[in-house]
Amino acid sequence: MTSHDQDRPYDIVLFGATSFVGALTAEYLSAHAPDTLRWAIAGRDAGKLERLRERLAADRPGCAELPVVHADAADPASLREMAARTRVVASTVGPYLTHGQDLVAACAEAGTDYTDLSGEPEFVDLMYVRHDARARETGARLVHACGFDSVPHDLGAYYTVQQLPEGVPLRVDGFISAGARFSGGTFASALQQFARGRQMMAAARDRRRHEPRLVDRKAYAPPSAPRYASEVGAWALPLPTIDPQVVQRSARALARYGPDFRYRHYAAVKSLPVALGGVAAVGALFAAAQVPPARRWLGGLVKPGDGPDAARRAASWFSMRFVGEGGGQRVFTEVWGGDPGYGETAKILAEASMSLALDELPEVAGQVTTAVAMGDALTARLTEAGIGFRVAAVRPAIAAQGDATYPAVASRWADLHSASALRVVSGRR
Repeated sequence: MTSHDQDRPYDIVLFGATSFVGALTAEYLSAHAPDTLRWAIAGRDAGKLERLRERLAADRPGCAELPVVHADAADPASLREMAARTRVVASTVGPYLTHGQDLVAACAEAGTDYTDLSGEPEFVDLMYVRHDARARETGARLVHACGFDSVPHDLGAYYTVQQLPEGVPLRVDGFISAGARFSGGTFASALQQFARGRQMMAAARDRRRHEPRLVDRKAYAPPSAPRYASEVGAWALPLPTIDPQVVQRSARALARYGPDFRYRHYAAVKSLPVALGGVAAVGALFAAAQVPPARRWLGGLVKPGDGPDAARRAASWFSMRFVGEGGGQRVFTEVWGGDPGYGETAKILAEASMSLALDELPEVAGQVTTAVAMGDALTARLTEAGIGFRVAAVRPAIAAQGDATYPAVASRWADLHSASALRVVSGRR
């Protein structure tokens, strides 16, 4: 039996529902899930779960009967029981390398679809090596990085590719700008990754040994150097995140990305001093993460589960700009939204999980990306939910080689960054 069968008690179980992002995801589901969706909240503390249910019921009386499921990341038997009772598990319990491995195993074995918020390359690579084959056998779709990491980047690159000619080599660069505070869980995961560079590289090598080789196609996301990017009017700093790896995996799986696809991923910073300061800060954080006492001290500054208040989240924003080129054409696109670390991440996780549970999707299984598993269906859901996808401009590639084309496009993007243009609808339009 796989998660596509309808005779399981639940369509979605939200695991880690009482965490900061988990509670926001539960609030989103309570406000936007269709009445026919059978969903439940899950975690290890029954009292906290019941208090969350009471809060949800205060605004949505129907949530008074919302099922509560006991499951503990340290109790594999409870995870197997939870996975067997639902079609989709959405997990907010991180860092995932520490707390997530047994749940992925349970979902792969039960044929249960799985989503999470992991931006941890080592965890994702280990889960591929250990559970992709079994998930393919059972029909489970294991979809990691279903939050700000990495959906705007993955679906944004996918959207950009769709604006370009088919069957030709394609080049896409992505540039992220944001005004937000990121979550304690994200910070904890970053510290863990910086401290485990050797293990992370070993997991990546092991994955490459297990992945099938592409035949007659290429898809790669090479490291790149800092540069001034006139196409966005900002300094472009390479980002050491999981996002380019996710985009590359989508390109490897989907022929629409063409015979030869390259993706580069940057942070866009207007000021050179700020850019240099950012590089220095990342270097200092990496160095400190190698020293256990310093790492513990840093970990205590922002704890997983901590988060800003509603006013701070409402003022936060992100903009992901893409420049794609191929077949003699250059296209400028953008994905934008509100608070990336919390509000939009909760929204994206909820919509991705509902897409797996409710939408007509491609017949795929194993560890897959959002572009591969949900693609157009999830893009449509997110657009309806207030996350913007747009084409800013289309230019002949030959004209785009000079700077003359850039100011008009940069001006359009600058207009979008104004307070009025960045206003994102709360909930559905």
